[in-house]
Amino acid sequence: MTFCFTGIRSFSKLWKSNPYLGLSPGHSYLSLFFKDCYGNQQKWFSLKTVSAQNTKAENLLIAKARYFRKGDEGSNKQVSSDSHLFAAGAAKKRSQMNPHKEGRALPPVRDTIQLPTKPLNSEEWDKLKEDFKGKANFESWIISQMAHSHSSIDVAKSLLAWVAAKNNGIVGYNLLVRYLYLCIFHKQTSEVIDVYEIMKARYKRLEPEGYTLLIQGLIHSDRWKEALLLLEDIKKVMVPSRRNYNDCIKGALLHQDVNLAWNLYQELLDHDLTPMLKTLKTFFDFGKNIKDDQYSNKLLDILLYLRDYHLYPEESFAHSIKTWFESGHCLGCGKAIESIHLSPEEYEFLKGKFMRDVIDGGDQYKKTTPQELERFQNFVKSRPPFDIVIDGLNVAKTFPKARESQVLLGVVSQLAKQNLQLLVLGRKHMLTQNSKWRKDEMKKVQQQASCFFADNISEDDPFLLYATLHSGNHCRFITKDLMRDHKASLRDAKTQRLFFKWQQGHQLAITRRFAGSKLTFQHIPSYDTVVQTTGDSWHIPYDEDMVERYSYEVPTKWLCLHRKT
Repeated sequence: MTFCFTGIRSFSKLWKSNPYLGLSPGHSYLSLFFKDCYGNQQKWFSLKTVSAQNTKAENLLIAKARYFRKGDEGSNKQVSSDSHLFAAGAAKKRSQMNPHKEGRALPPVRDTIQLPTKPLNSEEWDKLKEDFKGKANFESWIISQMAHSHSSIDVAKSLLAWVAAKNNGIVGYNLLVRYLYLCIFHKQTSEVIDVYEIMKARYKRLEPEGYTLLIQGLIHSDRWKEALLLLEDIKKVMVPSRRNYNDCIKGALLHQDVNLAWNLYQELLDHDLTPMLKTLKTFFDFGKNIKDDQYSNKLLDILLYLRDYHLYPEESFAHSIKTWFESGHCLGCGKAIESIHLSPEEYEFLKGKFMRDVIDGGDQYKKTTPQELERFQNFVKSRPPFDIVIDGLNVAKTFPKARESQVLLGVVSQLAKQNLQLLVLGRKHMLTQNSKWRKDEMKKVQQQASCFFADNISEDDPFLLYATLHSGNHCRFITKDLMRDHKASLRDAKTQRLFFKWQQGHQLAITRRFAGSKLTFQHIPSYDTVVQTTGDSWHIPYDEDMVERYSYEVPTKWLCLHRKT
């Protein structure tokens, strides 16, 4: 059952309205109108607030709340009279009213050496160890500092090579674990696999941190199911942590195994573990892209779980809940409308037709070669599914006055901060130093994303669509190209309609750039722009007068009709 607010736009304005509403000063009422969008039932709820019986006592409390301590005059420290004892932030405000006397601060510990910023050879590592004056083991200390400072993988790898050369090819467990942490931080999946193979061959059992890091790293690879084997290893000696379950659930959803994700979630609850809020957020983020009643019911169960256990979502989690709830519902009447996202059956149909009509049987060889296409297909298949595929040359030209490599680096860096698996498609000339392309900026792009650079004569649109469709229904792509030629190359009307629907739900384009290189992307609609009905309602997209619409565009105005009961 869905409830929607009618006629209310701002809660802050609502609460700040006339507190008495024609009542006596001792009482105030606030009436909210809720409408049951499915049962067509309308209900009024009244909230009544009762003022303190003793007005003098109340005024005294307010005065005390606003009273400044004599020693704090001019410091503007006070506790707001409208915040209660358990209000968020109240404790911090109270602590600011009564700050504890700070003890004498300890002098900072100075590092005895500077962390290297580039790989060192054996002699340079020997010299650095000689200069080290600390009491700790040098190798353990330096790798810990590297992990804390997120040093580059190349520098850490040179340390491990130096240690291995001194110890008959052996690198200790603690060094491997810290190096593994760096590999995960820098999203170096292939390095994670290498460390995993070493540890699997050398150790029958790991300690919890080792298992946790390996699971975190493996879920982003095509060997993600081996993270489940590590989870089983943990179960042999202890109950896995909720972080272990979070990572495995994330991996399952990342690779579209929804049933496994819910089974792991239930297993977590069966162990009496409290799920991490980001685990629950992951379910909602995934849910906004699928239309499934059973999945939606499970999300409603999560909301009840939050209620029962007094858990409060963080702001980003609250936005995920809001986005899921609003996806596929008319804001006018609250009725569910058809999702823009394809069903699993529609997606597999489109993927198969695209591979046959465009990749295998199309004219793509006019702009590339069979050898290059095969090289690209092998490249994509050897990597974990991507979250976003970027048309590098197209994106780089978004802002004509800016250097192209700088624009591309800005887009990639912003997306990489969201821990997304990125693929950048480009041309080989982008790696040549000139006024538009700087090698150092392109190297940073390659450190944050998988990159494939085709021959300069190649057409990269088929590569872009192939990688996106191959990665799964969650994957999106960024380009300003509207793909009209590729839509036309599909041989029947049904496939063309599905392709256009899929394109609307997956194509991103950069719309604005703010100060500090902050980019915004166009909004992707959650609904399909077609005439649709739910039996007692109709939703009809229509063209506005005086607005010219091209054939590849859709209306933005809707007529909402529903039968009154």
